[in-house]
Amino acid sequence: MSLPALRRVGLLVLIVAASAVATATAALVEVDDVVLRADGGFRPQTLPRKQFVPIEFEGKVDIAAKPGRAFPRLQQALIDFDRDGRLSVAGLPTCDPGTIDEASPEEARSICRGSLVGEGEIQVIVIAGGKSARTSSPLTIFNGPRLGELPTAVLHARFTIPNTETYAILVPIEKRRGDFRYRARLDLPPLAEGYGALTHVEVEIGRRYRAGGRKRSYVSARCSDNVIETRGRFSFEDGTVIDGWVEKYCHSK
Repeated sequence: MSLPALRRVGLLVLIVAASAVATATAALVEVDDVVLRADGGFRPQTLPRKQFVPIEFEGKVDIAAKPGRAFPRLQQALIDFDRDGRLSVAGLPTCDPGTIDEASPEEARSICRGSLVGEGEIQVIVIAGGKSARTSSPLTIFNGPRLGELPTAVLHARFTIPNTETYAILVPIEKRRGDFRYRARLDLPPLAEGYGALTHVEVEIGRRYRAGGRKRSYVSARCSDNVIETRGRFSFEDGTVIDGWVEKYCHSK
């Protein structure tokens, strides 16, 4: 049976800061059988116009199906980051996925504590034999080893339904020209022995460290035009593709 025809939708969400942490109005998108909601924020929201300074970012994504429809299975996510954002991994320890691919979340954070750059939660729905169950795991993001010339991140999680499975996923981060400085590519493997579908991800990213006698930050940003933009492309197993972008307002100083 052939997959449904490819669908795309463009999404523009204006995220307006309302406090010391930039809060977001939720983005709700419905395409064919897929319902996707995104929210997020960053701090500080007041940034220099030219100089890059450390920031912390938080975000979440919820994926669901329309009533009576099959649950969508995310296969790939491409995330592009604005030229006003910067990634720094110089001198930051790396975590080899092979050292944590059988570790619990607590063990992984202990083994690779020097390379930890983000924490959060991930949730999955498991559907088999006409029944469904939900499971979740702490999500940990580590600075990963280089893949050729590319820096990487390692996403670690462990689920226990239907059986215990541990994931240590390598995410390459490509530096690009133009309006978007970086692209992160997440290729999601089959979850829960192929019966699982991703439903929720939330994460906080930020790490300040010292290397080479200098203070550094894993993520930094500036506010050159009062807007920091992120672009995403989410591809699902049934052929649905959600394409869009998010604009987050910042204040320059």
